[in-house]
Amino acid sequence: MSLRRLVAVILLIFCLLPSSLWAGVPGAGADVPADTLSGQGPDRGFSVQVHGTVRGKFEYQPDIDKGRFEVRNARFSLSGNLLPVVAYKAEIDLSDEGSIKMLDAYVRLAMLRRRLNFTIGQMRVPFTIDAHRSPHEQYFANRSFIAKQVGNVRDVGATLGWTFGRAVPVTLEAGVFNGSGLTGQKDFWTDRFNYSAKVRARFAGRVLLSASVQKIRPGTVDIMMYDAGAYYDCGGWHVEGEYLRKEYAGGAFPGVDAVDAFVCRDIPLRRLFRKVSLLARYDYMSDHSDGLPDADGVLAVSDPKRHRLTGGLTFSLGLPFTADIRLNYEAYFYDRAVQPPLSEQDKVVVELMCRF
Repeated sequence: MSLRRLVAVILLIFCLLPSSLWAGVPGAGADVPADTLSGQGPDRGFSVQVHGTVRGKFEYQPDIDKGRFEVRNARFSLSGNLLPVVAYKAEIDLSDEGSIKMLDAYVRLAMLRRRLNFTIGQMRVPFTIDAHRSPHEQYFANRSFIAKQVGNVRDVGATLGWTFGRAVPVTLEAGVFNGSGLTGQKDFWTDRFNYSAKVRARFAGRVLLSASVQKIRPGTVDIMMYDAGAYYDCGGWHVEGEYLRKEYAGGAFPGVDAVDAFVCRDIPLRRLFRKVSLLARYDYMSDHSDGLPDADGVLAVSDPKRHRLTGGLTFSLGLPFTADIRLNYEAYFYDRAVQPPLSEQDKVVVELMCRF
């Protein structure tokens, strides 16, 4: 099925949902965020939530004295429960930098009072902190190098998650994946599955520690990735740091280091905006290869080494992440001999993000 047909089918299902579902019942949706369009069947077993995220932005790069408008995302998703223990999600992006992409398509089974869950389908691989954020949850208009170039993976497979602990809640996730992605799975067969594992622990509701490992094989070389990160979130402050190491089997390419560190200070407002956020970020990555060999069968540099400093202001019209105006300035630093990629240079970014 083509992506265009898939979009049509999702919209048709949405339109044909019975009106009684959207009417709801007393108490229905009590645990659903206010920015969610949701409905629940009379038996309170079946439910559906409709989400959307649209991000429009303008970017100007002073080094080339040129700018552009861009629809970065136009996401649409259906999620909910078929039964109290069976959940589902289907999400598509109608404009991922101009391309239509299927993102999530999975079914989840909850067991042991929801402490244990099994998920099968296409999903974001459990790995890193920043790469797991949806567009409306991002602190900056553009993602970190960890989230965009180095550690961002979606794949078809199955995961098992287990949550335990009261004083210190801990979540363990592990999964096995094809390595094909959704569009390449039809005739894809393998005896070398990819895998990923992640552990998160939260202390006093303020500090989160995360560690994860992942093995991928984009081409003919196995790649191991190791990630560790933490953040502190309290009293209007969010401070976060993350480090990722990427190793290529057989020394096919030098190991890659990536760092993401930022701080955010929220200041409540009473008029027009609900709050303003002051942000500062430093991120870095060494010479990086995406793991796909060139015409000579060699792994070449796909993303040259760079440092970046980002400063920004975010004006929030609704909480949390309902409508944000993001103003960012990004300063890039490359080695002198490097020709910077066209769209990875100093830039001013103005973005309006809406979430429903």
